[in-house]
Amino acid sequence: MLLETERNLVVEYGKKLLAAGLTTGTGGNLSILNREKGLMAISASGLHYLEATPEDVVIMDLDGQVVDSARKPSSEHGFHSVLYRKRDDVNAVVHTHSVYATTVACMNMELPAIHYLVGFAGKKVPLAPYATFGTSELARNVEETIGNYNAVLLSNHGLITVGRGIGNAFDAAEELELVARIYVQALSAGKPVIVPDDEMERVIEKFSTYGQAGGTEK
Repeated sequence: MLLETERNLVVEYGKKLLAAGLTTGTGGNLSILNREKGLMAISASGLHYLEATPEDVVIMDLDGQVVDSARKPSSEHGFHSVLYRKRDDVNAVVHTHSVYATTVACMNMELPAIHYLVGFAGKKVPLAPYATFGTSELARNVEETIGNYNAVLLSNHGLITVGRGIGNAFDAAEELELVARIYVQALSAGKPVIVPDDEMERVIEKFSTYGQAGGTEK
């Protein structure tokens, strides 16, 4: 099977998205890039994550052509391709409709450094302007907004995270949902105090060596 490892991981992490409460039903999407082959494995359109098999995962090139699968790819494949082309440090993309991150996006606000865990994205999570899902306009907005951050909010839509592997992108989505929840709750209680940029620089540097040596980048 073409890109069998990547297909299995897409199925595995699709189930993890549901288990972690980062999406519901068929919402959101995820992909993994095999840079050597120039192909990505992406979740199928409108297929429940619990029903998906590795054969259901769609293999595409970065020009938007389906290479292998009887399924339709996610309607958002455009911004996945754009991110892989733009960033050579990105090999996985996760898109969620997680409740609190989406709440912040629906307020058309960036997610600031209310907590140091925003360092999974950078000093903040920037906000891309609204565009209809699945359009080239949305892909362009994502490309123009993300910069060197590892996440971007989509106005009135949701969250995108990227990583060198699918585990990194998933972890970022999970941690940023927690930060978004803290931010929404802090806003309801008063005026949040933001972690200053110089401290976030130290945090991001510490994150670069955090974890176990030789750990997986899945």
